Amino acid sequence: MDLQQSVRTISKEILRDVIRIRRHLHMYPELSFEEQKTSAFVCAELDALNIPYQANVGGYGVVATIYGNNPKAKLIALRADMDALPITEVSTLDYASKNQGVMHACGHDVHTASLLGTARIVQQLKDHWSGQIRLLFQPAEERMPGGAIKMIEQGVLENPRPAAVIGQHVHPEFEVGTVGFRSGAMMASADEIYIDVLGKGGHGALPHNTIDPVVIASHIIIQLQNLVSRVNNPILPSVLTIGKIESVGGSTNVIPNAVRLQGTFRTFDEQWRNRAHRMIEDVARSTAMSFGATVEVHIIKGYPALYSDPNLTEALRAKAIDYLGPARVQEMPIRMTAEDFAYYALERPACFYRLGTANKNKGITSPVHTNTFDIDEDVLALSTGLMAWLAIGR
Repeated sequence: MDLQQSVRTISKEILRDVIRIRRHLHMYPELSFEEQKTSAFVCAELDALNIPYQANVGGYGVVATIYGNNPKAKLIALRADMDALPITEVSTLDYASKNQGVMHACGHDVHTASLLGTARIVQQLKDHWSGQIRLLFQPAEERMPGGAIKMIEQGVLENPRPAAVIGQHVHPEFEVGTVGFRSGAMMASADEIYIDVLGKGGHGALPHNTIDPVVIASHIIIQLQNLVSRVNNPILPSVLTIGKIESVGGSTNVIPNAVRLQGTFRTFDEQWRNRAHRMIEDVARSTAMSFGATVEVHIIKGYPALYSDPNLTEALRAKAIDYLGPARVQEMPIRMTAEDFAYYALERPACFYRLGTANKNKGITSPVHTNTFDIDEDVLALSTGLMAWLAIGR
């Protein structure tokens, strides 16, 4: 039999059912670490396919296994995340979120539906490929510490160890029908920064009687930018953003006692990452001290940088070109966004690729993490078939 043609045929045959799954998940999104109903829905779909699984792994994660005709051959793991974001959807579509304030604005409904579709393809063709396919339905990608590390701690990459871990993610910057690969550095590490500037409040008309934490905080922000523009090696991408400034008290005529800064630091170099953490604290303390104030600095180390294994990625890129044609397989640029798929890549050879979901002619162009995000659902035939081919194709 022509295995690739069989994958194509089944992916088209199941498209309507995969759309049904995606729309159900989109209507009933759940936040990180709260994916109980989503997990139960995934389990019910696996039951219908007679695929064995283990539930409640690393929280509400689900791990399923499909056995080919030679189960002792290599194992490939396929991952999809399941959680949603605290965003109120703006949509008139029938399948818009019914959970107020929660939305699949990052496409995890697409990832989960696609993996269930891939499972159906691989299950139907299990007599025509060798080895095992492990399906990782992962909770809590959107919130640290993330579901990937918790699933890894519970052994999802053991007994046996996967030869490769593959993940895909929606990418509205690409038109539907195209995918993007990148070998090596792909997505940045992500750390959270919290700086409390502790001064002395007072009347806004009498600043000489105060130690103004608002002014001091502004100086700290400017000084921190020098770490990226003048200390960091410019060939190493790095971002330091303070995204929130909040006074503790304060008004038009009141200088507060304290100001809290919240931000993120992102890079690809682990040595620079650790050095920058120390320098962030040093800059904040020395700047505050020069004004007679003090600071409390708390840095939460988040996801590591994501590296796609070059050998695996190039092999999968070749398979994608074979499946889609060279014009539909693009080179992905480095992104300063982060993904906890990076934890899998620290343990095993891994590849994370992007799935074009936009359709300008249909007006489907909104970025991820926005309240109008949606996809061209035609992508669900490609997403299921391509992942199946990457896993079992010869």
